[in-house]
Amino acid sequence: MQNKHKKTVAVLFGGCSTEYGVSLKSAASVIDYLDESQYELVQIGITREGTWLRYGGNADGIREDRWQEHPSCIPAFLSPSREVAGIVELAGTEFRVTPVDVVFPVLHGKNGEDGTVQGLLELAGIPYVGCDTLSSAICMDKGIAGQLVKAAGIDTAASITVYAGDDLYTAVKEAEPLGFPLYIKPARSGSSYGITKAYDKLELMEGIRFAFMHDTKVIVEQNIAGFEVGCAVLGDAEPMIAEIDEIELQGEFFDYDEKYSLISSKIHLPARIPTETADSVMEKAKIIYRVLGCSGLARVDLFISEDGRIVFNEVNTMPGFTAASRYPNMMRASHISYPELMDRLIRLALQKGAAL
Repeated sequence: MQNKHKKTVAVLFGGCSTEYGVSLKSAASVIDYLDESQYELVQIGITREGTWLRYGGNADGIREDRWQEHPSCIPAFLSPSREVAGIVELAGTEFRVTPVDVVFPVLHGKNGEDGTVQGLLELAGIPYVGCDTLSSAICMDKGIAGQLVKAAGIDTAASITVYAGDDLYTAVKEAEPLGFPLYIKPARSGSSYGITKAYDKLELMEGIRFAFMHDTKVIVEQNIAGFEVGCAVLGDAEPMIAEIDEIELQGEFFDYDEKYSLISSKIHLPARIPTETADSVMEKAKIIYRVLGCSGLARVDLFISEDGRIVFNEVNTMPGFTAASRYPNMMRASHISYPELMDRLIRLALQKGAAL
């Protein structure tokens, strides 16, 4: 018999995105740690091609990317109608509706972390975990986010923006005064997809071409000599910031392989910085969180330069959520366990949902 006091939580995973595989691992951990005594779980997978399916198997099937083969899979989608406020499942010529109290969109990158799904959920009037449509879209665009943060008085790396169709020779000429090495980044991509580091004009041109394979807008950014720190932020109007972590690099930069395997890099938790520096980092992270309209959660990444400046890098509105990911680890270091983190995020979503 179903517990009427349980909240129904729909976990979205996968996605039509280059970060599909990362989402599977994150979502599997969320499902593993969701308290079944408090929540009824609904699992909605989105294939790489963009097909939505309700899935009734276990988390391992998601983690190992064999969930689509499960006999329970049935076409399903989130209805934009507030009258429905839930999942519509299609069974032949018939359909059934599963009402949902809150959605946890464990989606990374395009078509999930960029405001698209958030907009659908706001149309549907369904509360959801994480930043709203506008904040998600802004944070996904490194160029726009950087401009807003700079306008708020926080240091950002000098950069230029190149758009599809721009003359590459002109772009290279404009970027040269920034000084090599330079980072080339797709404006709207995550997990370091499409990012390269250029030491000369030829590498810069090749890097821009490569980045255009991932986006129609590319950022060429000055290198900040120093190291990166991360702030796990939780909450809305008065958010808390967990213990800060620090990335110690051995290679050129924190690319996809290093992020998910730590072959040569190390994560130091807590960060090896003085208390005064940590206080300043947290203060700036809160300003950035507020300026970019974040709510629920985000990971704010900053650089500490060799001359002691704190420089904005980027914001992840849905950071990695595996049990070994940086965001849950920072929360754990601040005495918030993974299950408690899930509870807090869902409660925040329900509180915010009252205003939808």
